Amino acid sequence: MAQNDLDWSIPIMRAGYSGRALVYLVVAGFSLWAVSRGGQAEGTMTALQSLERTAYGTLILLAIFVGMLSYAVWRLIDAAWDLEDYGSDGKGLIARIGMVVTGLIHLGIGIGALLLVFTASGDGGGSTIAQAANTVMGWPGGRLLVGAAGVVTVGAGLYYLKKAWNREYRTHLIGNPVTRNFDPALRGGVASQGFVVTVIGGFLVYAAMTASGSEAGGLGKTFDWLSGQPYGRVLVGLLCVGLLGFALFCAVNAAYRIVPKASHGSLDTLKAKFKQKAA
Repeated sequence: MAQNDLDWSIPIMRAGYSGRALVYLVVAGFSLWAVSRGGQAEGTMTALQSLERTAYGTLILLAIFVGMLSYAVWRLIDAAWDLEDYGSDGKGLIARIGMVVTGLIHLGIGIGALLLVFTASGDGGGSTIAQAANTVMGWPGGRLLVGAAGVVTVGAGLYYLKKAWNREYRTHLIGNPVTRNFDPALRGGVASQGFVVTVIGGFLVYAAMTASGSEAGGLGKTFDWLSGQPYGRVLVGLLCVGLLGFALFCAVNAAYRIVPKASHGSLDTLKAKFKQKAA
C-alpha cells in the first residue's frame, strides 16, 4: 500500500493517544489528590468510577471510550500494515503481536468506561486482572498460562524501563521545542509505566506460583503493595507524579509521533535534535 493511502491512520493514532493520555491523567490525578488528603490511591476502574460521579464525568467517560476504541484500532492497523516499520523478523513479529495485545487491553478499559455510563456505579467487585486470573486458573494448564502471561508482562515492563534508560522513545517523536523541553518528564513517565507493568507481571507470576488468582492485580494492587513499603505514601505519591508524566508522554505522542509509513516529509526526530545540540 502506498504511503499516501495510509494517511487515514494518523487521525486514529492521534485520537488513540489522546484517549490514553486522558485515562492516565484521570487515574494519576485522582490518586495523587487522594494521597495528598490522607486517602488511598485508586486503580484504573476505581478512578473511572470516581470520575463518573463528577459533574462532567459522563462526557469524559464517553471521550475515554472513543479514545480507547481509537487506540485499539490504531494498534491493530499498526500491526497489520507495520506502519512503524518493525519488520517481519522474529523481533518485529513479537513487537507487532504486542501491539495487538495492548490494543485489546485498552479496548477493555474503554468498554469498562462505557459500561459505567449506562450502569449504576459500584465498588467494581475487585480487580479485573484477579478475576481473569481466577478464571484461567480453572482451565487445564491454567497456572502455566497465568505464569506465562506474567513473564511476558514482566518482559514488557522491562522493555519500557529500557526505553526510558536508553531514551529510545526519542526515535518516535518529532524534535521540536516542546518535545525537547519536556524530555525529562517524558523519560520519567515511561520509566514509571515500566515499573507498574513490571510489578503487575510479578503479581501474575506469584499468582501462578501460589495457584491463587486473587494474588494477581493491576494498578490498584500496585499502589497497595507500594504503600506497604517503608515511606510508602511518599513512594505512591512519586509514582502518581510519574504516571502524570506518562499522561504527558501520551499527549506528546498524539501531537508529535512519527509514523514512518504514514508521516510525510523529512522529519527530524527528537533523538537527532539532541545529537545536533551535543555536536
